[in-house]
Amino acid sequence: MTRDELKQRVHEAIERHAEAIVAVGEAIRRHPELGFKEHRTAARVEAELRRLGLAPRTGLALTGVRADVAGGAGGGPTFALVGELDALAVTGHPEADPSTGAVHACGHNAQIAGLVGAAIGLLTSKAMEHLAGRVAFFAVPAEEGGDLEWRLDEVRAGRLEFLGGKCELLRLGHFSDVDLAMMIHTTPRPEDGPVCVPHSNNGRVGKTARFVGRAAHAGGAPHAGVNALSAAQIALAAINAVRETFRDDDTIRVHPILTHGGSQVNVIPGEARLETYVRGRTLEGIRDANAKVDRALRAGALALGATVEIETLPGYLPLRTDPTLARVFRENADSLFGPGACRETGHRAGSTDMGDLSQVIPVLHPYMGGARGSGHGADYEIVDPHLAYVMPARAMAAMVVDLLWEGARGAREVVLNARPPMTRESYVAFQRSIRRREIYPGDGVV
Repeated sequence: MTRDELKQRVHEAIERHAEAIVAVGEAIRRHPELGFKEHRTAARVEAELRRLGLAPRTGLALTGVRADVAGGAGGGPTFALVGELDALAVTGHPEADPSTGAVHACGHNAQIAGLVGAAIGLLTSKAMEHLAGRVAFFAVPAEEGGDLEWRLDEVRAGRLEFLGGKCELLRLGHFSDVDLAMMIHTTPRPEDGPVCVPHSNNGRVGKTARFVGRAAHAGGAPHAGVNALSAAQIALAAINAVRETFRDDDTIRVHPILTHGGSQVNVIPGEARLETYVRGRTLEGIRDANAKVDRALRAGALALGATVEIETLPGYLPLRTDPTLARVFRENADSLFGPGACRETGHRAGSTDMGDLSQVIPVLHPYMGGARGSGHGADYEIVDPHLAYVMPARAMAAMVVDLLWEGARGAREVVLNARPPMTRESYVAFQRSIRRREIYPGDGVV
């Protein structure tokens, strides 16, 4: 049997199970769960993998699920296929969960369908008997941010350290035996076409700021108070004022939200709270923008004589697309969608914790269509289930065949040529070095 004949067998197996693959994606769409709370979704993944005869490990970084299968043609690198379990909260989306606000407005349900579909294709076709190395089918928690206070409570309770799923899985060692990894993200953007590969993505840090003033009667004695909300408003204005100093090449994005602005309308706000991300193309750009945001936060406190507590939280590192993996993927995309269908999309300003993996091992994070609307928007929806759910399964399974064929020669080439800038140990140390909490009193004296 040739490699192309084996791939064709896998494609046919996936198409025979297309209805079941779509059903997985739709079932998850109807029951969205926020990060690190994806218990029902994880149970569905576990059940699907057990149905294929695998023995998944569960509860990894609270909700992650991983099942491995070895090739029958000898040893070699471990190739992880990844899908993300979580939804996110989007106000106004018609499918948002009424109690949590969660909704699959980013297509992670399609990722899981594709992951399960790839497992179905590779196992029911018995393709793994002809391949070397090992495949890890890995459903991971909590790529989306948000739900910050709950996550910080989990950190304080010792159940988490890092706030992103892959970050936490890296810390805990659940990727320590993985040599290369990929996932496919759904895209609603017409300019991406049916399939595309980005060159890179922004990284980010997280920040919270708590302004502490002095409560007083808003009508009878406002002069006796220190308005923490006004301090926060000045800080927001200062952040807007420094935007013109961000370099275009750094693709900086700062987008704060006010999460608390006072307790009662007739009380001068004694406390106000902000959250924000500081995103950028490079770690140097993020550091520069982060220092400017800190300065703006301090300025708001100083102007009103309030105190500000600034907490900087480790976020996601910039994503680096492995060029060898990208080349192999483009060849498969040409086969699946026609020559030239796979577009190059350069740098993307969003962030993903797949970027953290890319700092440690070679990684691929392409996008595939099937959705419309705006990502993270109230109009996001899957409109082409076959493209969104089934074609990622075919593409990932084809990558497994290409990379693990002939003694896993393709995967060995990827690993040999890759130059990740961090080890797993230095990654954990770096992320731990980011977190800090600083207090600036309202008199400006530190």
